[in-house]
Amino acid sequence: MNTIKIVILLFLITIFSIGCGGGDTTVKASNTTMGQELSDLDKAFKNGIITKREYENAKDDILQRYK
Repeated sequence: MNTIKIVILLFLITIFSIGCGGGDTTVKASNTTMGQELSDLDKAFKNGIITKREYENAKDDILQRYK
């Protein structure tokens, strides 16, 4: 009976400790400029990776961020 309690306790400790610690919590800053973002966006549009609508929406978002 005590063995079962110990196994259950160890199982619960393992489950609850999975979320404690570990994992990468670093924040990486972007060093891109508005010009670089617009250039990359233009390239994606010209290569057919995104649609005209996606291009316009993303362009508006970029311009808003740098206002």
